[in-house]
Amino acid sequence: MARVLIVGCGCRGQALTRELRVAGHAVRGTTRDLNRREEIEAAGAEAFIGDPNRVGTITEALGAVTVMCLLLGSATGTPAQLEALHTTRLEMLLQRTIDTTVRTVIYEATGTIDQRILDTGAELVQTKCTHDGVHHTVLRAEPGQWLQQALRAIEGALGQR
Repeated sequence: MARVLIVGCGCRGQALTRELRVAGHAVRGTTRDLNRREEIEAAGAEAFIGDPNRVGTITEALGAVTVMCLLLGSATGTPAQLEALHTTRLEMLLQRTIDTTVRTVIYEATGTIDQRILDTGAELVQTKCTHDGVHHTVLRAEPGQWLQQALRAIEGALGQR
């Protein structure tokens, strides 16, 4: 059993949570909205209130996590906030994972955000994780295939430990 952190535990994150719980994994899911706590917990995750645009609020959620899933492809905010979320904030979050138990990063590179921003984030994840020796996967699946691709990425990463 592993602990998986889902940063951005909305609809996709909750579907992933349910599948991971069936497989016996512990899941922690983040949200910026206190009102979403109950639905995250109903899906089977430990709810954690934190905002990836304020990386310090996410740091505590990294404790005892093996896989971190960044499911922010459909995050909301101003264009400047979304760009920062997938560039400077993402880089800061990845830097903070170095001295933690996180051994795999999964990054969602599809969603409603401008594809150029998501591609920039994907490149940053690939570059930073490769440099730091952290296993990583970039999810680019269409909605109907997304969940299975995410599950394969997580199970594949856990099999490599």
